[in-house]
Amino acid sequence: MRCRPLLAGILVAVSVLAWARKEETVEQLQARAEHALPEERPEIYAEIARRYVAAADQSYTDGKVDVARQSLDSAVTAAEKARDSAIAVNKKLKNVEIAVRKMASRLREIKRTVNFEDQPVVQTAIDHMERIRTDLLSKMFGAKDGK
Repeated sequence: MRCRPLLAGILVAVSVLAWARKEETVEQLQARAEHALPEERPEIYAEIARRYVAAADQSYTDGKVDVARQSLDSAVTAAEKARDSAIAVNKKLKNVEIAVRKMASRLREIKRTVNFEDQPVVQTAIDHMERIRTDLLSKMFGAKDGK
């Protein structure tokens, strides 16, 4: 009987810690990525990029076009870091490619909602994301060394 309250307490503590980790700020994620093992960096940078895409969406919704553009630039930069770190360790390529594909799709949705004048900026970000995907797909399915 005494084990159940202890077990319940442990489960609550683990849940709180897991929730707190999900709520890291972008700055905290960037700091963690810089100090993470190389194998952990691709997914951390992909999460940073995803958050910047979400921030760009919110900024466009709020009418903060300049902030949205900065978020788009930051999203592309983080996605490039995710690609580069995945290729460097030759791991997490598929996970990063999936994340970048989802971000490109989300950016296409955003493009349909922004003013006509802002659409080229979003399209540029989409094009960058697609190039990042192509790089990852080439690494995953390209010609093998020596063949």
